[in-house]
Amino acid sequence: MTGVSSDVILERMMALHPKVIDLTLDRVWRLLEALGNPQNDMPPVIHIAGTNGKGSTQAMIRAGLEAMGKKVHAYTSPHLARFHERIRLAGELISEPALTALLDECYARNDGGNITYFEITTCAALLAFARTPADYTLLEVGLGGRLDATNVIDQPALTIITPVDIDHQQFLGETLAEIAGEKAGIIKRGVPVIVGPQKDEGLDVIEARAERLGAPVLAYGQHWHVSTENGRLIYQDERGLLDLPLPNLPGPHQITNAGAALAALRHLGADEAACEAAVTQAFWPARMQRLKTGPLVEIAGEAELWLDGGHNPAAGDAIAATLAQMPKRETHLICGMLNTKDIAGYLRPMAAYADSLSAVSIPGEANTLPAETTAEVAAKVGLTAHIAEDVEQALRRIIDTHGNVRVLICGSLYLAGQVLKQNG
Repeated sequence: MTGVSSDVILERMMALHPKVIDLTLDRVWRLLEALGNPQNDMPPVIHIAGTNGKGSTQAMIRAGLEAMGKKVHAYTSPHLARFHERIRLAGELISEPALTALLDECYARNDGGNITYFEITTCAALLAFARTPADYTLLEVGLGGRLDATNVIDQPALTIITPVDIDHQQFLGETLAEIAGEKAGIIKRGVPVIVGPQKDEGLDVIEARAERLGAPVLAYGQHWHVSTENGRLIYQDERGLLDLPLPNLPGPHQITNAGAALAALRHLGADEAACEAAVTQAFWPARMQRLKTGPLVEIAGEAELWLDGGHNPAAGDAIAATLAQMPKRETHLICGMLNTKDIAGYLRPMAAYADSLSAVSIPGEANTLPAETTAEVAAKVGLTAHIAEDVEQALRRIIDTHGNVRVLICGSLYLAGQVLKQNG
């Protein structure tokens, strides 16, 4: 396969297993063995699980570590515009030649074996991390934790569990306790675990597993505290108090994400300057991201154009809270979702802060919820709903009808990725 692009190899990898998601570690262990077990040769790992906030927390930790002069690997999923976004080597996105060579090697070593796309590409990332010098590896769970392809590190330096909520029930369980149990599967014997804000039934499960494994717990509200006061972020733990600027990532939910990141950085010996960099220099696309250039921004004219990829009820709550804190302005949603999501639970919190919703189907996505269904549910939760062929048509209608307003494109990371490509 020498000479082909990474996109061609990735497409071939999609055909190695009939299911997109099939949680087990057997196939991953087999391929890692064939690759020489790179998971044992990586820089110290910080492993992050949770329903919401994983990516933002990872971005803040990376900003803080890099401010300390550290070289940091980072793995995240899904990507938005290009697969390369998933793998960051010593601070830089993986290059096309390096990615192609890695994928080619993993495809050959797999030798036609049954393996999912996420599993084989995760193995490729671990191989890249093992071969590239760095000080830390930030590893974000793809789905769940216990049986996720990233859960192959025997002794990470630290584990983190961000807020756990109801999502992916078909894979992780129907109850919050069951889902928390899957997330808690990343906890390792004797390895400290930082725990973000949790509901009681989730926290009980996480703490019980940590106790069984002798893993020290650093939990929000017990071992560290974070709040806002007079337009500043106040963080406190046993090492003392930090008085920092508010996070540059917008939304009140980013306060507790910042708290988890700061708890991790303090555990790793970060000074106040690194902690300030964590909250002021992090960038995480499609999380209440203000779009400022590009074709869609030109269509919007004087209107504000925002993008968010959150897609579950907790994300709906976070977006609503963010809109509530923003300067009052007429607000219109453009929304496309997957058919596996709780769309009513997601939209209901936002109904009080949006003047209308334009429903779209996600282009090229087999599991998209039809725009008609999205509009029906939006109307049921109290939103004035319209149907559009695509984001551009919806945006033009909103601007032509309402003028200088705020527009938020939301509902799915897959839709967000399409928007970033279109607006690139």
